[in-house]
Amino acid sequence: MGQEIMDELQVMIDWLPLLIPLIIIQTGLMIFAIVHIVRNQNYKVGNMVIWLLIVLLVDIIGPILYFIIGRGESKDEGDEYDDD
Repeated sequence: MGQEIMDELQVMIDWLPLLIPLIIIQTGLMIFAIVHIVRNQNYKVGNMVIWLLIVLLVDIIGPILYFIIGRGESKDEGDEYDDD
């Protein structure tokens, strides 16, 4: 039984070089998406609660879906010259 645990531990250690960058990318995307969702109130589809749940619960795909499907244009974009 002790050998089985050591074998499983070795497999986990072998996968660490692949898992650490994925965890960093996932966490970064999630934080960036959450900040964007909270700061901007414009969405192509859905609302803030739906997008927060998708980003938080659907690991790496949730933030990617938000930036592809849900992210609406910011009110400040393109309004630079409207004051004239």
